[in-house]
Amino acid sequence: MIFSPATTALVLVDLQPRTLGMLPWEPYTGERVASVALELRAAFHAANAPVFVVRHHYPDGEGAELVFSLDDRETLVTKRTVGAFQGTGLDQGLRAANVETVVFAGIATNFGVESSLRAALDLGYEVVAVSDAMTSIDAESHHLAVSKIFPRLGRVVTAAELLRAEP
Repeated sequence: MIFSPATTALVLVDLQPRTLGMLPWEPYTGERVASVALELRAAFHAANAPVFVVRHHYPDGEGAELVFSLDDRETLVTKRTVGAFQGTGLDQGLRAANVETVVFAGIATNFGVESSLRAALDLGYEVVAVSDAMTSIDAESHHLAVSKIFPRLGRVVTAAELLRAEP
């Protein structure tokens, strides 16, 4: 991994069947994003780096399940807003794990992921967006975020780039 596992955490946002099936996501399908996110998750586990799994609580109470089974090494965060930090304890969990860099993946690029990434930056974390482990309402919105916005806030990498090298 190109970041130090001792100070880097993976945050997976809204990888729930309800979210994946909500729209015809672009430029990647929800299933593809989930697959890449699971590869990242496995690599973070292998490196003994923390993984935080964020799920959205829908007001109707439906759709809270994840597209994968939670691992006992992971921290589950349930959010009720667009971003993953407001009222969730995510910041406290990251700080308790001595995290300095937060790597983001999930759905949707311009909503849950972007809101969470911006909040992490505001809280003093270095942020990384994994461009092929997120997707949006349309390809143009996704590309705008990963090519114009996220590079000004932190670092943008592909999953292969993130996993191929040592710090």
